[in-house]
Amino acid sequence: MVALTPISRTPMSFYLPVVAAAGAFAGLLVGTAQDSSALGVLAGAVVMAGVAFVVTTMVDNEKLSRWGLVIALLAGGFLMGGLPGAVIGGLFGWFFGWFIFWLYEGRYRAKLAPYLTPGQVLWHFAFRVICGAIFIFLITPILVVMPLSFNAENFFTFTPEMLRFDPAGYSLKHYRDFFTNSDWQQALRNSVLIAPVATLLSVGFGTLAAIGLSQPHVPFRRAIMAILISPMIVPLIISAAGMYFFYSRIGLQGTYFGVVLAHAALGIPFVIITVTATLVGFDRSLTRAAANMGANPVTTFFRVQMPLILPGVISGALFAFITSFDEVVVVLFVGSAGQKTLPWQMFTGLREQISPTILAVATILVVVSICLLTVVELLRRRSERLRGMSPG
Repeated sequence: MVALTPISRTPMSFYLPVVAAAGAFAGLLVGTAQDSSALGVLAGAVVMAGVAFVVTTMVDNEKLSRWGLVIALLAGGFLMGGLPGAVIGGLFGWFFGWFIFWLYEGRYRAKLAPYLTPGQVLWHFAFRVICGAIFIFLITPILVVMPLSFNAENFFTFTPEMLRFDPAGYSLKHYRDFFTNSDWQQALRNSVLIAPVATLLSVGFGTLAAIGLSQPHVPFRRAIMAILISPMIVPLIISAAGMYFFYSRIGLQGTYFGVVLAHAALGIPFVIITVTATLVGFDRSLTRAAANMGANPVTTFFRVQMPLILPGVISGALFAFITSFDEVVVVLFVGSAGQKTLPWQMFTGLREQISPTILAVATILVVVSICLLTVVELLRRRSERLRGMSPG
């Protein structure tokens, strides 16, 4: 007969202050919206500490407590801010219902090594909280722009109808304007004509450079590598100014080919870095075996080496494409009105006329970037599996 190990409860002196700190942060957000930050911090800390004390010492029923907390905060949010407040209150209730019992039951140590000290456990979770806070700080502007792109009015702010989730406050007219306006379509056409060609040049030159610089017998390869990836390090305005003066002397200023070459130069460092990272795990005995079997260098490259480094090549190509498609500074210097790309049109729209269509275009670009980066991550994992660095 197997004896059941009793659940070790976390001391109240630990979980109550932690819940109070989380409640203070939530209160800061709510209080800021109500123009009373200090009161929100104090009220949030006191209320959530009191809730944690009640549900763990008097109720001690996790399912009942969590549902009760969700309903209570949902109702409180509705009284304070209507339907949006109810949604936020319900989310807070769900989180704190889980968070309180996660601490109280000691489940936070379930996946940690038992020998870790309290300080190491604290740093383990503090590091993740810091990373999450940085992620939220970076992603919040995007989360604000995307709903605004569906604004029914020509405003860059949330209207009362949008805050009430009234369908009349939302519209697709900005997306319709993007797909029907000749200026926006011409800019999109230029970006589509420039970015793929620049990506092909970046992939070709960057892959060859990475393969060559991965050979240990190449002299000054570290210095050459530093020069080739310098466009990533040098401020973009300096590179753009240098390209402008250089192109004006050789006659490429304001030409399609000049813009493509400029974007290719910006994309080559990304290809070099990703392909070089893929070549780190490449078994060079495979190329020697192919040579012993009579294959020439070109056949060896395309039949042996290229299939193994293909994930890195595609990843570099996606980064180069994103760099070219989103670039605006260099094209302002080396392009002409005939090469006005989508980012250039967005910049013009912000400077000369505040057009909400910019929000729709920004949302489309964000979605495209997310899709491309998802492909990059899938290719990275595939590359690791091919090189035996991670389980299948």
